Amino acid sequence: MTAADHAGHASGGFPATAFVPLVLFWFYLAAALRQRDPGEAGWRHARTAAFGLGALLLAAGLAWPGGGFVGHMWQHLLLGMFAPLALVLGAPGTLALRTVSRRTGRAALRLLRHPAVRVLAHPATGLLLTAGGLWLLYLTPLYRATLSSPLLHDLVHAHFVLSGYLFAWAVAGPDPGPHRPRVPVRLVVLGVAVTAHAAIAQLLYAGVLVNVPATVDELRAGATVMYYFGDLAEILLALALLVTWRPEVGRGTRLTPRVVQGPLPNS
Repeated sequence: MTAADHAGHASGGFPATAFVPLVLFWFYLAAALRQRDPGEAGWRHARTAAFGLGALLLAAGLAWPGGGFVGHMWQHLLLGMFAPLALVLGAPGTLALRTVSRRTGRAALRLLRHPAVRVLAHPATGLLLTAGGLWLLYLTPLYRATLSSPLLHDLVHAHFVLSGYLFAWAVAGPDPGPHRPRVPVRLVVLGVAVTAHAAIAQLLYAGVLVNVPATVDELRAGATVMYYFGDLAEILLALALLVTWRPEVGRGTRLTPRVVQGPLPNS
């Protein structure tokens, strides 16, 4: 089964999974509207717009009508890079903490301080899952296997979304982050991600070491999309880091339960 054959199967209708991000945005919007108390600034419209854009991009990626290897690459960019960044900038974690009870919020904050979460939340972990996942996908028989297994295909898409969200959140997320490294460290990790994506794109373009059942022209077209638009996504992530950055109060700054004590000024 070739990539083109797989594209034909993928275009057989609007998938039900594409409605999931739209439903999530409905819940997000309902929670955001509840923050509009008299005398308070409420929830930032920019955050709501960012999350809505992310939901639309995610739905578009899930509903992408095939297109061979090039279509797969557009799906990767939407699901793994552009949509996660927009969703992260919507600060859904902060909104959730303001919505739940104080007891639940404090429990969530305690969980965020757990050592295992500290490792998971490090940008290097996100880098390993995103860039490492791409190298595993294209340099092993994994991509070929997804063409004959719808379940594996969906799992790869889920990996794109979750790892992309984790990486974007660890680098530039406005939501609370446990022991997030300083900006220079995050910029270095982002630079490594740019290099890793560029390297795999060049291997795909040259057709060297990759295990992708596609023609030379398809490989080069997909690699070109990955190279240029992947760079664009990473530039936007760097800009998001600079925009969301705030001067550090001190090395001992800790997460506090104040974010769960009702409406607060926007951070």
